[in-house]
Amino acid sequence: MSEPMPLAGFNGRARLFPLPNLVFFPHVMQPLHIFEPRYRQMIADALAGDRMIALVLPRPGWEKDYAERPAIHSVACVGRIMAEQRLDDGRFNILLRGVARIRIEEEIQTGHLYRLAHGSMLYDTPICDEAHAGVWRDRVFDKLPGWFPKQPEVVEQIGKLLQSDLALGAVCDIIAFALPLDAEFKQQLLEELQVERRLRQLHDFLEASKSILAARKFPPEFSLN
Repeated sequence: MSEPMPLAGFNGRARLFPLPNLVFFPHVMQPLHIFEPRYRQMIADALAGDRMIALVLPRPGWEKDYAERPAIHSVACVGRIMAEQRLDDGRFNILLRGVARIRIEEEIQTGHLYRLAHGSMLYDTPICDEAHAGVWRDRVFDKLPGWFPKQPEVVEQIGKLLQSDLALGAVCDIIAFALPLDAEFKQQLLEELQVERRLRQLHDFLEASKSILAARKFPPEFSLN
């Protein structure tokens, strides 16, 4: 099975990008359009350094404090900027690849417009029994058409991932990211490090849903900061 993706160059300091309604996961790609001055500064600094930023979900009630320092969840996902377009007016278009979960330990006071924090790496606890993991792979594979009823191409893509050596935790993350689930539930999945528990939570939630799932576009559209 594949090992956790290395986070080469991560020095324990994470540039924080609180983004409402988007929970980022390892192993996925997210295009972003960056226009606020504080985040333009953040992207410029990232491109001049390790090319990494951490997307984090603000806590409920963030609206009243968004322009300042909204309360955020303690688990975030670090992403690496894989491609960028710097526009003439200072805005950026970037493509971010999710790399690893981190726990935000303590924010660092700096002179930057954006927020910076100490963060520690978090790692999945995989399903150790290969036979049991195989049962989960088969179960998820069988359920894919019902979870993505209008996107057979997504069913095919994720089906191929299930048949590859990609870790089950990563496959679960990709499915959770692609489906139009409530952001707080996605955050719960991001924070769950026990892979079997994460899979069961996702599986049971989707099976209990009475409405037809209409998956969002995969890969997703640009997100605006």
